[in-house]
Parts: sequence; C-alpha cells; structure tokens
Amino acid sequence: MVYYNEKLETMPKEETARLQYQELKALLDRVYRNSAFYHGKMKEAGVSPDDIKSIEDIRKLPFMKKTDLRDNYPDKLVCVDREDLVRFHVSSGTTGKPTVVSYTKNDIEMWADAVARSLTACGLGKRDVIQVCYGYGLFTGGLGLHYGAEKLGAVVIPASTGNTERQIELIQDLKTTAVAGTPSYFIHLLDVAKKMGVDIRKDTNLRIAVLGAEPWTEEMRRYIHDISGVTAHNIFGTSELSGPMFCDCEEMHGTHIHSDIAYTEIIDPETGEPLPPGEKGELTITVLKKEAFPMIRYRLGDVSSILEGECPCGRTSPRIDRITGRVDDMLIIRGINVFPSAVEHALLKNPFLTSHFVIEVSRKGRLDDMLVRVELKPEAMTDSINGLMQMQAVVERTLRDALNVAARVELCPPNSLPRFEGKAKRVIDKRVI
Repeated sequence: MVYYNEKLETMPKEETARLQYQELKALLDRVYRNSAFYHGKMKEAGVSPDDIKSIEDIRKLPFMKKTDLRDNYPDKLVCVDREDLVRFHVSSGTTGKPTVVSYTKNDIEMWADAVARSLTACGLGKRDVIQVCYGYGLFTGGLGLHYGAEKLGAVVIPASTGNTERQIELIQDLKTTAVAGTPSYFIHLLDVAKKMGVDIRKDTNLRIAVLGAEPWTEEMRRYIHDISGVTAHNIFGTSELSGPMFCDCEEMHGTHIHSDIAYTEIIDPETGEPLPPGEKGELTITVLKKEAFPMIRYRLGDVSSILEGECPCGRTSPRIDRITGRVDDMLIIRGINVFPSAVEHALLKNPFLTSHFVIEVSRKGRLDDMLVRVELKPEAMTDSINGLMQMQAVVERTLRDALNVAARVELCPPNSLPRFEGKAKRVIDKRVI
C-alpha cells in the first residue's frame, strides 16, 4: 500500500483554489487574533482578514522575511499556548541569532504526512528500507525524513551523518533500498564505497536517493545514476516551513508542492510583484496548515520558477523548478550574477571531472578574480603538461560560455578537495567589500 491521497493530489485547479482560500481565511483569522506580530504587520499594510476574498488576494498581505524570525527570537512568533507545543527545532544562521521553529502535535503530523506523500511520489513504499543520512537533532532533515518514512510504513535506519564505511556496511547488511541525505554526502558515500571495493549496482539493493538541503543540478542527477545506477530525487524544504517535505515524482519534472498544505508564489526580488509561470524569481511560500509557527508569504531567498503545464504523473499540484541559487548569497563577479549551481552545471558536462569543486573569489586591484578548483577523475590523470593545459583551457572556455564571465581553473588530483558530511561549502569569498 502506498501513501497517496488521490482526491487531494489530483484535485482540479478551481477546487484547489477554493480549498486554499478556506484554509488561508482560517489561518488569517487565527493569527490576527493571536499574534501581535501578524496583527501589527497587517495593520501596517492596511489589510485585515475581511479584505481577503479569494486566494489571489494573498498578494495584499505583507511579506515575511528571515529577519522577522531573528528579530522575534526565540518564541515571540508562537501562536499557540506554550503547553500545546511538542517540539522546537533550531537552525543556525551565518549571521545574527539562529531561528527557532516550534511545532504542535498537529504540525508534526502534517509534516510527516507531507514527507510520506513525497516519498510515495518518488517511488518508495512499505517494502522499502530507508537509511536516513541527514543529521538528527536540532536540524530538521533527520527527524523530518524519519517520521515521514515511518508514516509511509517503510523500515527506517536512523544512520545520521558520518562513519561512512559503517554506513556502507549497513546498506549491504540491512539491504537498504533508499538513502536520504545531502547530495554532497551521497557523492562522498559513493566515493568511499568505491575505495572499499563495493559496487553499489552489484553488491547492494540501493535504488533511490532522496537528496536535498543544498542546491544541485540535473547533471549531478545523471552523474549519480551513471556511476551507481541509483535514481536520485530532489526533496525540498526549510526549517522555517517545517523541514524537508516537497519532492519530485517518478517523472522527475520538478518538485511538487502539496496544494492543500502550501501556497506558492514566485516574485520579482526587487519589486515583490508576482511573476508568471516559467519566469525565474524569488520563491515565496505560505504554509496553510501550521498552528504553532505560521509562515505567511515567507520569502525564502531561493531562486526558482513555477513550471508550466501539468505533470505526466497526474498530480495537479504546482511544480517548482530546481533551486538555482539564492537571491542573498549569489556571487556578483564584475557585475554578473553567478550561482554555484551554474558552475556545477557547466563542470559536470565534462566527463573527465568529478562533482567536487570549490569557487574562490578574490580581488586583484579593482577587478574581481574567480578561481574554480575542480577534481579530475583518476582516469583523467596524466603526466602530460600539454594535455593538462589543453583540458584546463577547455574547462575555462566552458565556464566562460556558461557564466558570461571569465574564471581561472585549477585541475586538482582525485580526492584532494575537502569532503563534507553536511552541506557542501562551495564558495570562499576573500573580497574586502
């Protein structure tokens, strides 16, 4: 038996809009009464729940940003009584206070339900053994995938991160069929398996990887499949929204956002105006069912677009394209916007390069200088200086064509760049602003 709600997941658009409006109205009535933060934000914007007559009227509501979470640290945004809370998660930020997200029992159930539906969409079910390689604890990834996989009825291995050789032994001994973790850690796991002499195709039952928490590309999906035979699916979410809970399906044409749980917008990051399907902008999400920690028109800072048309899988929920970077941490090199995912996209077109790379940005005089260090595959190693110089020139030309800005390239020996058990640290920015 799969965890699939056909009525909700194939609902016609008009019926979906009515359901989303009902949920939004109930949410606004509650936060307007119970949240000093939302009451104040709405009064400042000159809008009340009575002004919202349809789901499209959500555009009248003010945005919520990451700074709102930090300014109201630790629990000023909680909209229920303290005794109704059952959990806190805390996400560390690069600046300022961390963000603390609270949950009621219903919030946990909603989150687990969303994850179970997402895992079903990518082909997992009760007969699967899912090894969760996200970190457990304050980070939402581990427990989010754990609860969702249990609700699915699958067997769960709470492996967390690290101890990679042991992880590979567990995959073999417990007949793991799916792994959930970051794409950078999964690549590391495949590298270690190769060193151990373990052939993922022949020596394991592993068939699916559910990967998220950092941007990755279609090229990396193909790379993973080529070297391991594993089908990699993209799961998306943030701690502020609850955690990872939206995934692509077996068709792999974008990430499905469950319409009964969340309302999705793509906005112009400069003007805040909504953008039509197909246009890239800042992803903005309203979670319609959160009790303890409502998120209304939350600007995630992630760059994506809403895909046009319906998915061949039959689900009518909106689909977002891959996250290509972030509005707030994209690199600006000589006036050109550069996302690490675009660099990865270009590098993985070259069959002689691995997925391990680091971008180092510095300033020479008044000019930005970008250096990309990337590892060669073992079979690409050569003693020929001319051969390496020619390959370096090819990679530099590929990056220049893809990014519209020049980058120097350093070809590194296999296994010479850092590996990460959590999110990969791709960028070192040495510029003094």
